[in-house]
Amino acid sequence: MKALIQRVLRGNVAVNDEVVGKIGRGYVVLLGIKVEDTEADARRLANKTINLRVFPDDDERMNLTIEDVGGEILVISQFTLYADTRKGNRPSFVRAAPAEIAETLYNTYVESLRQVLGNSRVVTGIFKSAMVVEIVNDGPVTVELSTDDK
Repeated sequence: MKALIQRVLRGNVAVNDEVVGKIGRGYVVLLGIKVEDTEADARRLANKTINLRVFPDDDERMNLTIEDVGGEILVISQFTLYADTRKGNRPSFVRAAPAEIAETLYNTYVESLRQVLGNSRVVTGIFKSAMVVEIVNDGPVTVELSTDDK
């Protein structure tokens, strides 16, 4: 499982031209789930996300967590993070988990975040939908977290 985390000033996600999730300062998380991932991986990755220290402290050092700054998180499912482009020009997605498995683990990740931050501070897109995501990256800061090397 991997999360591509972007520190943002704001972000939103729309489905069929309707905004379904919107945040201010915080993270937009693009979450990829592979075939071998487990609920333990989802909980571990959520914990790593919450404890990631990429917000500036008073000395402008990246030293504060999402919880420290009262930030929000927008989580977007992103099976394309497991694209395999080693052969040819068309990506293969055989490593990405099937939708029914991925959705369960996606929900486990989101619920794990909500247990710490609260429901109102963690919003999502709509799983298995075509989404338009607007990200106003702050920094820019983009970090990949992964359970692939556990």
